[in-house]
Amino acid sequence: MSEEILINVTPQETRVALVENGVLQEVSIERYRSRGLVGNIYKGRVSRVMPGMDAAFVDIGLDKAAFLHASDVTNQSLLLLGEEEVRLPGEEGHQGEPIARLLHEGQELCVQVVKDQLGTKGARLTTHITIPSRYLVLMPFSTNIGVSGRIEAEEERKRLRDLIERLREEAGVGLGFIVRTAADGAEEDALRRDLQFLVRLWGKVGEQAAAATPGTLIYQDLPLVLRTLRDLVDDGVDRIRIDSRATLRKVEEFVDQLVPELKGRTEWYPGERPIFDLYGIEDEIQRALQRKVQLKSGGYLIIDQTEAMTTIDVNTGGFLGHRNLEETTFKTNLEAAQAIARQLRLRNLGGIIIIDFIDMTIEEHKRQVLRALEKALEKDHAKSQICDVSPLGLVEMTRKRTRESLEHVLCETCPTCDGRGTIKTAETVCYELFREILREARQFEVSELLVLASQEVVDLLLDEESTSLAELEAFIGKPIKLQVESLYSQEQFDVVLI
Repeated sequence: MSEEILINVTPQETRVALVENGVLQEVSIERYRSRGLVGNIYKGRVSRVMPGMDAAFVDIGLDKAAFLHASDVTNQSLLLLGEEEVRLPGEEGHQGEPIARLLHEGQELCVQVVKDQLGTKGARLTTHITIPSRYLVLMPFSTNIGVSGRIEAEEERKRLRDLIERLREEAGVGLGFIVRTAADGAEEDALRRDLQFLVRLWGKVGEQAAAATPGTLIYQDLPLVLRTLRDLVDDGVDRIRIDSRATLRKVEEFVDQLVPELKGRTEWYPGERPIFDLYGIEDEIQRALQRKVQLKSGGYLIIDQTEAMTTIDVNTGGFLGHRNLEETTFKTNLEAAQAIARQLRLRNLGGIIIIDFIDMTIEEHKRQVLRALEKALEKDHAKSQICDVSPLGLVEMTRKRTRESLEHVLCETCPTCDGRGTIKTAETVCYELFREILREARQFEVSELLVLASQEVVDLLLDEESTSLAELEAFIGKPIKLQVESLYSQEQFDVVLI
């Protein structure tokens, strides 16, 4: 399999695309005016404790107070600031203690953002701070050593765990670490450099935390390009193409220091044609903003994103099959499972996801479709969990969401329909307008009425509803004049008394 990472840099934003065999799989966008907050560490102050929610709101210097649940509070993060706090039962934090016993208003603490501000919700926080590098994740408030579940060979898992235990003793620290998937087969020197880098970094964070005022950023995660090299790039990536010389220099410095195995795989793209156009990525992004996703067989998906969940409906469309209905349904669902996995990554959809596959009667077919979906999601870097087919034929799943979806980054709520996706018909507006005219004519003494409305509504009043309009004029005994307002939406109108 051929994998490439394409990086497009402009003064306003950075875009990173992951392409597999010429097909776009993931796209990330970071705008300089609104950089993501996930991974950032702040010194915060508790602004409000909510016993009913078993949570607190914390001021970290943003426009919205951030949310911290009791289960995300650990006493070590409080002691980092020199506070004498209640000792929690266990080093990993809260085990049933109410929020009112853990925190109080005005209290200062170190917190890390685990979920960006999404819609009307503030950022989600934790005090279980973690700092990732290329091969390791530092857990300063733990003493455990874990190994990524994606490293399956038991011998390699034991080698890595024993090696980190020894390197930790060499460094003379009792911090916890998680060995990342990228460390599979890594040499001892590379792991030692990573561990020493994280220990030094944590020392600086601790010093800044003690000296900083509440609402201050004390550690910022890497920008998108370097974060991608740290988290996504593995041995399967053949090359990384960048259309900015300045960014290429930063990448090469980063590669020299932290990811030396990537040397020789980074290159500058000097072409006049935009790099995303070269691979058709701009068109793919536009398609990823549409509700309908066409399948090669003729079937299609309908994807609707709401605040509560994302729903995906599978339809056979123009696919008729060659044998019988069950076979047609099965083939469409198998193709849809592959397409759904790609769309989840491409659109960065998270939270609760409900998939309405076409109804299947054979249990083996249901099992194979679920297995196909699970297998297609194995390449996804975001953690997901899939449930069996429900009695109603639905598949429920969750996908970890930390950042805004592609639609939320690039789009805003439609001012005409206010996000409903529909507007009232011109006919409906006409009848509302008739009722408003009757109401006004009965309440006030006027010589005539002037109706301001959109072109569509005025055209209907002068054509199909002209008889109804004439009858209304005769009924109220007052003339009704019409005026087109080009800036009015189809639902807007005004009745002016003259």
